[in-house]
Amino acid sequence: MRDSHSSFDEIPGTPLSDVKAVRALLIAAAREHREMSYSELLMELGHRFTRPKMRALCRALDTIDETGRDAGEPELAALVVRESDRLPGQGWWVGKVNRLGYEGPWTGKEALAFVRSRQQLAFDHWSK
Repeated sequence: MRDSHSSFDEIPGTPLSDVKAVRALLIAAAREHREMSYSELLMELGHRFTRPKMRALCRALDTIDETGRDAGEPELAALVVRESDRLPGQGWWVGKVNRLGYEGPWTGKEALAFVRSRQQLAFDHWSK
C-alpha cells in the first residue's frame, strides 16, 4: 500500500488503462480473500478518487473480466465495491447480471449474497 503521507500530486500514478497492474492488485486481493473499495484500488494505483477516474478504472475492470472469462477465470471486478454498502457499482450490475442469470435487486441482502458468491469464486480460484 502506498504511504498515506505521500503527496499524490508529486507521484505519477499507474495509468488506469494499465490492465496488467490493475489485474495484479485484484489477484493479490483474491488470494488474501478480501474485497477492495473503488477508492482503495485507485489509491493503490496512485490516484485520488474522482468520478472520471472511477469510470476509467471500470473500463479496465471490464477488459480484465472479458479476458478472464475467455481464459475460464471468474470475474475479478466483483471484488471492487463501494465503501457505503460493500456492493459493486451500477456498471457492474448492468454489465454482468443478465449474463450471470441474476434477476434480483442491486442493493440489500440478496444482492450482497450474490456478490459474495461471485467473490468466493475468485477467492477459490486464485487461492489454488
